[in-house]
Amino acid sequence: MNLEIGIQMEVTAKPLNLTLRHAFATSRSTQHIAENVIVEIRDGDVVGLGEAAPIKYYNQTQASCIRALNKMARRLEKRTPFEMEAILADLRARFPGEPSAIAAVDIALHDLMGKRLGRPLWQIWGLDVSGTPRTTFTIGIDSFEKVVAKVAEAEKYPLLKIKVGVKNDLEILREVRRLAPKKTLRVDANCGWTVKESIEKAKTLEKLGIEFLEQPIPAGNNAALKKIKNAIGIPLMTDESSLVPADIPPLAGCVDGINIKLVKCGGLREGLKMVHIARACGLKIMLGCMIESSVLISAAAQLSPLADYADLDGNVLISDDPFSGVTLDKSAKLILNERAGIGCVHR
Repeated sequence: MNLEIGIQMEVTAKPLNLTLRHAFATSRSTQHIAENVIVEIRDGDVVGLGEAAPIKYYNQTQASCIRALNKMARRLEKRTPFEMEAILADLRARFPGEPSAIAAVDIALHDLMGKRLGRPLWQIWGLDVSGTPRTTFTIGIDSFEKVVAKVAEAEKYPLLKIKVGVKNDLEILREVRRLAPKKTLRVDANCGWTVKESIEKAKTLEKLGIEFLEQPIPAGNNAALKKIKNAIGIPLMTDESSLVPADIPPLAGCVDGINIKLVKCGGLREGLKMVHIARACGLKIMLGCMIESSVLISAAAQLSPLADYADLDGNVLISDDPFSGVTLDKSAKLILNERAGIGCVHR
């Protein structure tokens, strides 16, 4: 254990371009390369790793993220990684449009703290890693033929998350179910349906044995979500409607659960708040991701013993992950290691 703290923290932010194995499409965008940012915070002889995955839908880019991180770096001078609450509150107030950049700082600070203490975060938090959930493997929107090929390629994954939001999405779902009769299937519309569509299509989802439906309509209308929830026979989850802790209380009674993404809420500290608020509101919890390396995935996985569901597959959707961290067993259950901090290292 090394508790000797340096004089000041040094922050560096560099582009991290991740190549996808297949083009990844949702109802609103298609990606071939994820333009992320890797962050290192050095405190003396210890370095904490963090990662940002800027989201264009929220007007974030790799360039804007790096600019914000360079400004944030000056605000971390003469601070210590154990001043997280004050540091992150300051960053949230001054950079409200860059939660992904803040998440990268948050993760790097947690990684630093864990390395200083010589313990993984899950152990510092007193969590039981035997209780981690299995993760889904995501099948993005594509042609009928390519979706079929992707399902075959994902043979080893027992849980699949199917992106929908195209005219023939029910036809595709029927074929996926035919090809994978025993697999757990989840559906994510990424705001691509209307209320009427959601209710009508949910009848088919129920017949196909879909486990739950995620964010069928755009955010901003909780009353409409409640209408859908009360009309369908499968659980309803949010994503875009539950970005930050303050979004959760109004969702009580409107949905069955929320998806927590570190790059949307601003990191592990806010993510942990969301877990506790969601439980207080009687909501289920899923941990999700964007296209990410093992740095972000391993960070989110530290919270996974507290979650009901996981969708932490961003690192297996890419062909060039430069890091090694959380792994999966044969059932796709998340396996956390005993490395200090977030448990992630350069390959």
